Amino acid sequence: MDIQYDHEAIVIGSGFGGSINTCRLAKKWPGRVMLLERGKRYPMGSFPRSPHGMAQNFWNLPTDKSGAPKADGKESHGLFDVRNFDHIDAVVSAGLGGGSLIYANVFLQPPDEVFDHNWPEAIQKAALQPYYAISKQVLGARPIPQGQDPRRKVIRTELFQQFAKAEGHESKLLDINVFFGNDFDNPTPIGLQEKNRYGAVQTSCVYCAECDVGCNTHSKNSLDLNYLHVAEHRYRAEIKTQVLGRKIVPLDAQGNDSPEAEGEFGYRVYWQDLNDGHSLRSATCRTVVVSSGTLGSNELLMRCRDLYKTLPGISQKLGQHFSGNGDFLSFVVAGDKAADPNYGPVITQGIDYNLFKDFNREQAFILEDASYPNFAAWYTEGIKPGVSQFHALLRTVRVMFARFVQGISTGHLGYALKELLKGDLSHNTSVLLCMGIDKSNGEMSLNDEGHLHVKWPYKDSMSLYKAILATGERFRKWCKGKAFIPLPNWLWPMKRNVTVHALGGCRLATNPNEGVTSAAPETFGQVFGYRGLYVADGALLPTAVGANPVATICALSERVAEGITGIAPSADL
Repeated sequence: MDIQYDHEAIVIGSGFGGSINTCRLAKKWPGRVMLLERGKRYPMGSFPRSPHGMAQNFWNLPTDKSGAPKADGKESHGLFDVRNFDHIDAVVSAGLGGGSLIYANVFLQPPDEVFDHNWPEAIQKAALQPYYAISKQVLGARPIPQGQDPRRKVIRTELFQQFAKAEGHESKLLDINVFFGNDFDNPTPIGLQEKNRYGAVQTSCVYCAECDVGCNTHSKNSLDLNYLHVAEHRYRAEIKTQVLGRKIVPLDAQGNDSPEAEGEFGYRVYWQDLNDGHSLRSATCRTVVVSSGTLGSNELLMRCRDLYKTLPGISQKLGQHFSGNGDFLSFVVAGDKAADPNYGPVITQGIDYNLFKDFNREQAFILEDASYPNFAAWYTEGIKPGVSQFHALLRTVRVMFARFVQGISTGHLGYALKELLKGDLSHNTSVLLCMGIDKSNGEMSLNDEGHLHVKWPYKDSMSLYKAILATGERFRKWCKGKAFIPLPNWLWPMKRNVTVHALGGCRLATNPNEGVTSAAPETFGQVFGYRGLYVADGALLPTAVGANPVATICALSERVAEGITGIAPSADL
């Protein structure tokens, strides 16, 4: 009998891999592709900013025993999903557009040396070059505009460039996926809105430094404004939000669930509807693309293999070669040079340390000028040591008293407020974001509750971390900072990294003894042993790439989509 499929394809997850595949597959099969996303939609202006809103802006399912921190017992479907593992914590996003909603916008190809023997011939850099180029065009990557408008001056860009020169290293402006208007040569004035080339309304970047907490002006070129916008509005893809993919089961020739099958008759995908009491629903399709991010994709496939026994044939290499891409965040506090980390796109430039030049695999990283929002600067002022606040208050009282005996005026009050607020800690604090070539030897597995756990042997990558720490200390001395502070959880005795670029676990390979997904051109990204079951996200990467991994994830995902559809990708979508 002929199976009547509900859809030609179902995509699970809407990050870079999921959005690209939803768009490309929907072009091949208009109206026959469905996307499942666990998070919410975020229209312009909908990202929380108040303390109450931010407190509720975390992913929390009370029944989830994944080890994520629980602020309270209430269920919330917020933007940030924070996971605690063994010597590493991970931050991922839940929302339509996945990690593009909170990433730092950088589109950067890694150096040739990254593509070593762990990367099969079919995914060497030269083979991926056309896919890098296409995704770069779609995402609108470009350096921050230069010009006469003083509002386009970003102080920390110049600061980091000066430090690079003092170090004898190269600094360059990075391509970032931020909207400055459709004409790269003539940027749209700051704050003005226009439709992008795909029909979505965006605002020319307002330099608010809020990229990493959701862009309320839609100045970030997030996936809901390009790939997903076209998929939904032009190719009629069905997009479901607040639904959580739970299980994938092959079908037999009659369309019944059959764990013994290998995908030749398609699949049934089960999901939890978080909008409707967590009710379990399902649909059938010929093709499934798993794009739930490195953590989500590995967890889903492990559950299907080991708990539900619906995909028992997946390679035993599943979950191996986890990488945090060498992520390391730190701060240099109260230097003698202005940094103004609360202005501009969250990253503008990068300084190369043995990654692109004089490659040294043991210590290769890039240093980027990170930032944080204005509201975080106010919070910083509020938690300054009491003695600092007391001195500021004394100054203010002294000034107000002096002005009072001379006569009160608005100008005098303004002068007093200036005294209270001047010398703010943030203005001279630099945020150092590094990423590099770690050992990519972490292991993912399911814990006793059936949720993902990661073991990260951080000591094996200490040569990288020591090089980063030494550079941060030199930065402090150079700008005469009062302190160099890594994220507190790195300090003894915790020694935990934090990654926002989890990679690996479903690595591309030539056979199932070396990886989980096929690197062969005719089956690119397909899970070994299962026809029509693909992975398309950061889980595919065989190793860390050192550079921000978005560009490489996009290139690989475009290649997966081309293999499924047989259509060469185009920037016209």
